[in-house]
Amino acid sequence: MGKVGKIARRTFLIGAAAVAGGVAFGVYKVRTPYENPLKDGLADGAATFNPWVVIESDKITLVGPHGDKGQGIMHAQAALIAEELDVEFGQFETTFGKPDKAYWNRAMAEDGVPFMSTDKSFSAETTRSVMGGMMKLIGLQGTGGSSSIPDSFVKLREAGAVARETLKLAASNVSGVPVRDLRTANGMVILPDGTELAYTALAGEAAKLEPVTEIKLREPSEWRLIGKPMQRLDIVAKSTGTMDYGIDVEVEGAVHAAVVCNPRQGGALNGYDASAAQDMRGVQKILDVTGGVAVVADNTWRAIKAAEAIDFDWGPAPYPSEQDDHWAEVAASFTEERLDKEWRADGDVDQAMAAGKSVEAEYRVPYVAHAPLEPLNATVLVEDDKVTVWTGHQIPRMLQQQVGKITGHKPDQVEFINQYMGGSFGHRLEFEHVKVAAEVANQMRGTPVKMTYSREEDFAHDFPRHIGMAKGSGAVKDGKVVAMDLSVAMPSVINSQMGRAGISVPGPDTQISAGAWNNPYAMENFRMRAYRVPELAPTSSWRSVGASAGGFFFDSLLDELIHEAGADPLEERIRLMEHDVSRKVLEAVGEMSNWGSPIGANKGRGIAFVESFGVPTAEVIEVTNTEDGIRIDKVWVAADVGTVIDPVNFENLVQGGVVFALGHAMNSEITYSDGMAEQANYWDAEGMRMHQCPEIFVKGLESSDKVRGIGEPPVPPAAPALANAIFAATGQRIRELPLYNHIDFV
Repeated sequence: MGKVGKIARRTFLIGAAAVAGGVAFGVYKVRTPYENPLKDGLADGAATFNPWVVIESDKITLVGPHGDKGQGIMHAQAALIAEELDVEFGQFETTFGKPDKAYWNRAMAEDGVPFMSTDKSFSAETTRSVMGGMMKLIGLQGTGGSSSIPDSFVKLREAGAVARETLKLAASNVSGVPVRDLRTANGMVILPDGTELAYTALAGEAAKLEPVTEIKLREPSEWRLIGKPMQRLDIVAKSTGTMDYGIDVEVEGAVHAAVVCNPRQGGALNGYDASAAQDMRGVQKILDVTGGVAVVADNTWRAIKAAEAIDFDWGPAPYPSEQDDHWAEVAASFTEERLDKEWRADGDVDQAMAAGKSVEAEYRVPYVAHAPLEPLNATVLVEDDKVTVWTGHQIPRMLQQQVGKITGHKPDQVEFINQYMGGSFGHRLEFEHVKVAAEVANQMRGTPVKMTYSREEDFAHDFPRHIGMAKGSGAVKDGKVVAMDLSVAMPSVINSQMGRAGISVPGPDTQISAGAWNNPYAMENFRMRAYRVPELAPTSSWRSVGASAGGFFFDSLLDELIHEAGADPLEERIRLMEHDVSRKVLEAVGEMSNWGSPIGANKGRGIAFVESFGVPTAEVIEVTNTEDGIRIDKVWVAADVGTVIDPVNFENLVQGGVVFALGHAMNSEITYSDGMAEQANYWDAEGMRMHQCPEIFVKGLESSDKVRGIGEPPVPPAAPALANAIFAATGQRIRELPLYNHIDFV
């Protein structure tokens, strides 16, 4: 594997932190566990062994620290605990963990370090360790970056094992039978004579004991749940429409609010005339909020309609008004002054270019909205001594801080009750909707306020995925790809997103280069540079973040080079691949799709491979060029996550990710005119229609030595695989998303 070209400032800072770690915060401090937050308010006779398990006389409760956005992580978290605790589905309840440092996410920092996931060098591992320690010290409780499973896999099984062994000790104390002669099953400790002691009956005795921490996790051959198909805990409620999300929260005495803020995001509110709204049915108050106005009414519909009746005088946007000007700024950013980092400088690219047949191309990806199905919402009650917030959110402790700043409360005075989320795709990493709800509630202290965005307000105030442009070239010789030179320019999504949270992140932005520099190909001559575009429209993390663009850039260029070389798209990728786990992924998708077999006239197959969040993922897409446009027939996906927790949920997540990615690749973009997003609802940014959905075949491989998450990795390869398939079927090479600007789909 080629070396990283230069030591960047971030690398230096992290490295310095690693060296200075013992001085700065100390190994002891990092290793010291946090207090168990479940001890607060614990009922008499109830036992808690760690922050994830409570057993009372009448029930068992398992706590999931990660929010559930539809990916099924509450189910997976419970399964990991239940595996070692020896309880079955139906024997326990689940709840989201309240904001607390004890729920820090040890895996969330890994994707931010400037090392390839395949890099297991001392420097790489030390940096990851230090970053993990820093995450603990700041107590970052977060859900995102496909980190929930990597964070939970060992930690939650240990939590279950500690509870199990403590309950066995309690049973030993009660029965007089040595612990070594006890076993557990179905929520009970079982004595040698077959007597069963329910965990709930042992709670009182267990509560007197210190948790047993000398535990041994079970071998995979002993797993009852992990790796087996399971019925998701939420599937019945979701299938019957009875699932409660944040938008379903009902608090007695609540009023309902809708907001309208400057659609030119960040622009001023010069004035407004609310005379047409103030006497509308149900309207109770019209209040100023940052950048706009809120209407409080007796139900959400009346609040939204009254808000629409207000006449506003808005100020201009603090970014270019027209989309062409956004693109012009991106195109002007391939300069030495805006070089964020040279991520790869392997071999001698310039010499190889001169020696081989060269190819040059330019690629673009647009802004795209998050557009979760459940509109943004939050219910907030502000009282003099506390604030209560009900909503679904991915960063609870930062939410407490943001709300406290508005209401004047300390963060620990803000009680946050997390809810199931009806999608996010990164949108619920943001705080703006919760902050505006807190502003309204702060003006109505003592009254619960339920604030709901209209779909139009959601689109207008989304922080979309960044736009990006790539300029690529390469050389081929003797039927092989011998060089690639890729430069990517885009605004820093990390700078935009973290800036709104008041956090400054030094050094290069890893997301400008994600999905491009870190693919584990052993290309002899490879240069990859990232250029930072000055901030344009505000942006945020979108499902798979930088890899959603970088994967399209890198793999599209690679496919063009392979075609120029006259090589087979799959075989040449395999030849170039030096990472054994990734090579197996490519081989698997080739076998699944019967790559190379005849597929008939007017058809084409495209393949793409992208590594994101440590997960090598390859996709093959087969299309037919019909008289009515391109029809996507079949998709094959292979990915390696180390261990598949639940094969059914794994398959569903991959299939959902492919549908999400293909719909956006085909149809979706956000464009700006007069400083405002031109798309206002789903009819402006369609996903994939039911009749367009292909068959999707999925295979999960388990060769990797680390357990990874699968929420985001299926997204990046979909767009390049589709574009490559269209080229194979039609000869038309499309280098810009969304594809519908260049070709029709059935």
